[in-house]
Amino acid sequence: MQKQAININSEFDGGNIHCLKSEQFDDIQLEIKIDNQSDFYQWFYFRATGVLEKNCSYKIINAGNSAYADGWNGYNAVASYDRKFWFRVPTSYENGVLTINHCSEFNSVYYAYFAPYTMEQHADFIASTLEHPLVELNVLGQSIDGQDIDQLIITSTDDSLSKKKIWIQGRQHPGETQASWWAEGFISRLLDDSDAVSQALLKKAIFYVVPNLNPDGSKRGHLRTNAVGSNLNREWLTPTMEKSPEVFLARKMMEDINIDMCLDVHGDEDLPYNFIAGAEGTKAWSDKKAKWQTDFTDRLKLVNPDFQTKIGYPIDAPNSADMTICTNYISEAFDCLSLTLEMPFKDTIETPNELEGWSPERCQNLGVSCLDAILAVVDDL
Repeated sequence: MQKQAININSEFDGGNIHCLKSEQFDDIQLEIKIDNQSDFYQWFYFRATGVLEKNCSYKIINAGNSAYADGWNGYNAVASYDRKFWFRVPTSYENGVLTINHCSEFNSVYYAYFAPYTMEQHADFIASTLEHPLVELNVLGQSIDGQDIDQLIITSTDDSLSKKKIWIQGRQHPGETQASWWAEGFISRLLDDSDAVSQALLKKAIFYVVPNLNPDGSKRGHLRTNAVGSNLNREWLTPTMEKSPEVFLARKMMEDINIDMCLDVHGDEDLPYNFIAGAEGTKAWSDKKAKWQTDFTDRLKLVNPDFQTKIGYPIDAPNSADMTICTNYISEAFDCLSLTLEMPFKDTIETPNELEGWSPERCQNLGVSCLDAILAVVDDL
């Protein structure tokens, strides 16, 4: 049988890599493509074929100039044969080059920065939720590439004007696929008719959930931006339909309903922890908001040991917050509880899993746990 040549390909939903050289198994040279009209890059997702039982070294030679190069230290890439189960593979970073070393058990294997969550997966999940009688699909509008921006509106049938309005969103930064996995866990529990926490929350609140606010960046394989290079989480103060329709449309909907809480879900390239970033640096920060945030994080930490409060981003000094960021803008504009949840691309250092690291299942479980945290604060919002 003729020997099959090494082939590297990323021309699929969410894919990103450019192959420079693939003649030798121990020196496959690659580079990550830059987000369109942007300087950002770090997300990769590609398929290798012709590599059965070969000790391969995949060298991403432009890793040193990526958006968060320090995040490569202590990082291991994920791999999968069936695109369902993702496991960690030995990865090293030296002299600006990220090297993935792996001997594949099959002739075809996929590698990624984190377990991918494609727009096809998104479409399947959205469709599956619409079978539930408490779910209404609302399309906020279309992205620059013409994709629908889906929102699920979820509440019980006894819909009163006194219900709290809770806004949940993820994937402002498309390469942070943790947020989509998290949303699966969160929404699935919220729709569990036998779950007492979910049933209590649905009587108290209406949930407005946008699992993917950046469909264009997700499909294009971007790390951080939309189709025209806009970092959506720096667009909240002055969004436009030309540059950031995703934020413009989301903000308009928020203003129409007047939200009581916003949870914006992300992934962090560097820190091996799950943590919350708040709006402490905004002008209208108050003891009331501080208590809401503490009650939320204390309950989340209690119900899920993968979450912690010791390590996170530095807290902004008073009146120094960047108001283009969602959490800060929303806290000020609506005088509400506004939080950013960050999950790692690496593993959690305090609760490690050697085979999978931080994984889709653990993202889903954290999503499940966040409902307990919301229940701890909803009556006070």
